[in-house]
Amino acid sequence: MKRSGPLFTLLAGLLLALFMLSLNATTGTSGTTTGSGSPADAVSASPAPPATATASPGKRSPSPSSSPSRSEPGSTVPNADYAGRTDDDSSAVAVTLRDGRAVAYFCDGRDQESWLKGDVEADGSMRLTNQKDQDQVLTGRLAGKRITGTVDMGRRKYGFTADKSLKPNALYRATDTVADTEIDGGWILLQDDSQVGILKRDGKAGPAPRIDPETGTVSVDGEQLTARPVTP
Repeated sequence: MKRSGPLFTLLAGLLLALFMLSLNATTGTSGTTTGSGSPADAVSASPAPPATATASPGKRSPSPSSSPSRSEPGSTVPNADYAGRTDDDSSAVAVTLRDGRAVAYFCDGRDQESWLKGDVEADGSMRLTNQKDQDQVLTGRLAGKRITGTVDMGRRKYGFTADKSLKPNALYRATDTVADTEIDGGWILLQDDSQVGILKRDGKAGPAPRIDPETGTVSVDGEQLTARPVTP
């Protein structure tokens, strides 16, 4: 009986060692188990951070600063000259369009005139103003080969129709000094070969002499001047 004591002690030690080895093996693999509810599943199933929306290459969304402006010139508006008369046949109007810009001249051939400038929108609409008198405004629209609209001279408003000119130019101007007199003349060339213009001598307006439509030359107080086409 005395010899069985060490035997039991040795057997108990072996059983304890086997239990500890089994426990270590179990706890060593529990962190990598991929079964349902395991830590590995918890990592792989964690929600991904919210994705930031990005435009695909070649399809960048325009920023507010790159959006087209309303006053940007319209490429669909052709360069051309237009001339015609007011609805009451008392005056003439000419409009020259170049690269989305316009210059216009209203003239009654006696003492009333106005030079107006501004942009032409892509749909052919325009609002031109006199830089010296903001009350004078031309509002019109190009449709086909014709511009229709109104010229507001402040005290009176005139409706007008201006057809596309078949001439190289429909609007001319000459500025010079003759015998110490400042000369400023404007001319509108109409389709029936008539001309409407005003010549100012030191600011005093009167009917303009006829210019040569081929060369633009005009005789003013015995001197030859050259009127040149007006563009914006």
